Amino acid sequence: MPEFASTSGDSAPGNKGSSKARNVQQEVDEVVGIMQQNINKVMEREERLDTLQTKTEELNEGARQFRRGATQVRKKMWWRDMKLKIIIAVIIIILLVVIIVPIVTSKK
Repeated sequence: MPEFASTSGDSAPGNKGSSKARNVQQEVDEVVGIMQQNINKVMEREERLDTLQTKTEELNEGARQFRRGATQVRKKMWWRDMKLKIIIAVIIIILLVVIIVPIVTSKK
């Protein structure tokens, strides 16, 4: 293989090999640095995902409790409404009896 003159100013043939090795080492160091940054970013993302998952589970539990409470309130209100309707019906029946019984007994 033909050897070309180095552009870094090294004119000695022995410096070409060490210069290339230095360049390769620098590139490897850069790649290692980038990979470490990527690993740190992945770990931070995993932490954020764990936090998000925890919040999601808490919201889900809160929604279940809300649904359960809403169902209880709905049943309670239904019974209260039903009691009111029953009381009104009983009052109407008593009024009808009070009005109709004297009319029927007076005609006999």
